[in-house]
Amino acid sequence: MSKRAVLEVIALDAEDAVAAQAGGADRLELVTDMAADGLTPTAATVAGIRAAVDLPVRVMLRLADGFAAGDVDRLVGAAGEMRAAGAQEFVLGFLAPDGGVDLEAVERVARELEGCRWTFHRAVDRAADRAALRKQLADFPGLDTYLTAGAAEGVDAGLPTLLAEAGRRGEPGYEQQLLVGGGLRLDHVPLLLKAGVDAFHIGGAARPEGWGGPVSAEAVAEWRRALEG
Repeated sequence: MSKRAVLEVIALDAEDAVAAQAGGADRLELVTDMAADGLTPTAATVAGIRAAVDLPVRVMLRLADGFAAGDVDRLVGAAGEMRAAGAQEFVLGFLAPDGGVDLEAVERVARELEGCRWTFHRAVDRAADRAALRKQLADFPGLDTYLTAGAAEGVDAGLPTLLAEAGRRGEPGYEQQLLVGGGLRLDHVPLLLKAGVDAFHIGGAARPEGWGGPVSAEAVAEWRRALEG
């Protein structure tokens, strides 16, 4: 029997989390302020979602729009606050002005997350050299996933990169799970599954009313069915 593909759904609150779980989501990405592409939520939201569902939850560590780390002391403080609220898994990713990974920022935040698993998010799609970034982070403690569309423009543009990286799974720098998201549509799924991609990330696709409306359990269930072929 083939391994079940992971379906991760963006949640903004406990209502979203409950609907995502009812629809068959495997994991949540918890953020706030999607106008800024997702920032760190409040500790109260983290605690509320942990009480509402039993799904794994990855909490965003990002304080402002863009991919610069900004105030790293504040990021470290936010990481500690989220852990105190019950968060056990995280999402982060910081770039330097030259488009390379901001290793100092990643190292400082990851140190605060010792023992936790985390995703390097779509900053990889804006990196000057994504292969070099992967090589630099290859053995980073806790890093087990890259959230990527393959290109800054989204999955349509990034498909060749996604298929190539899926084919390199297990090579140095490519041991982490490829979590595909960013303009992802249902019609992309068969090709990605065939290539060996086993993790998918949706946000707006789970919200028929747009970001002003809640996650729909029915929409999530449609994705669940698609991932099961």
